[in-house]
Parts: sequence; C-alpha cells; structure tokens
Amino acid sequence: MTRIDDTRPFLPIGIAVLTVSDTRTLSDDKSGDTLAARITDAGHRLVDRAIVPDDKERIAARVHAWTLSDEIDVVITTGGTGFTGRDVTPEAVEPLFEKRMDGFSEVFHRISYDKIGTSTIQSRATGGVANATFIFVLPGSPGACKDAWDGILKWQLDYRHLPCNFVEIMPRLDEHLRRRG
Repeated sequence: MTRIDDTRPFLPIGIAVLTVSDTRTLSDDKSGDTLAARITDAGHRLVDRAIVPDDKERIAARVHAWTLSDEIDVVITTGGTGFTGRDVTPEAVEPLFEKRMDGFSEVFHRISYDKIGTSTIQSRATGGVANATFIFVLPGSPGACKDAWDGILKWQLDYRHLPCNFVEIMPRLDEHLRRRG
C-alpha cells in the first residue's frame, strides 16, 4: 500500500530518540542504535539522542523539552511500554498529548501480531502530537523498533509517500494556536 511519488522532493526532518532504561548506556543501547541508523539511512537528521531511567518525571521533562525545540519535528521513545512496575513511559508521555493517535497503536499491533502473535498485547505503544511535534512511544526491543520504523514511520515521515503523510501536515499542526485575523 505504500507508494512513493518521485516527482516530489524528499524533505528531511529533525528527529530525537529517547531510550527509557534503568540499565542501558549509549554503548549498549541496541534499540536506540536501531532507530538512529534507520533515521539517518532514510536521510533525516538525528537531532538529539538521550537515555533516561524509568522515571515518569524525567521522561516527561525530556520529551516536553524536545517538543519545544524548533529543530525537532518528531520524538521517538523506546522502552518502558510494558506492564511491570517500572514501565511508565505511556503514563509520562500521554499527558503531554494535545491529540492522541490511536491509529498508530493499532497499526503497530497489527504489524507486531504478524511477527510475535498475541505477545503484542504486552506492549502499550502509543503516539500523539504535542507542541506541533509528533511523538511515538515504542517498546524497548530492537525488533519492535524495526517494525515501527519499517512498517509505519519510514513511510509516514516521507513527504513523497502517497496518498498522505505526516510531513505534509506538519506546517498546520499548530494552526489552532495561531491568532485568527
């Protein structure tokens, strides 16, 4: 179902990646590495990358700060979407959403189901928009990051993708905040 219109230009966007983990460092962050490689291989700008522990306030603060940056169009988090006591990424990020993107979770779970079956229900992947910035909350496994990027984000973050994509609506994400004349 993906179709690229080669008559349209590729428009690189700025993306930040946040790994949520109590144990990972940049040297062993396979999920963050997976996303960073895919982002740059696609031609986008990896503007920032960080790791924070499974702490609701620190996750929310980092994501919120990135949504205020003019250089960052998209924030992708990886980790903390399960059901254990330390898994708090959705609780940290969803209150930031001005608009929730239920379709992202649904499509992610459909793709994931084809690979891991009913185990996909153990993820609370989600997406939304805050401060005119798209935010995607992914599980912490490299496989889940590959599935989300290859099956959804690669296409929706490419201006050439038809019939529609996120890049073409980015200039209008904050139109409700602009003063009407």
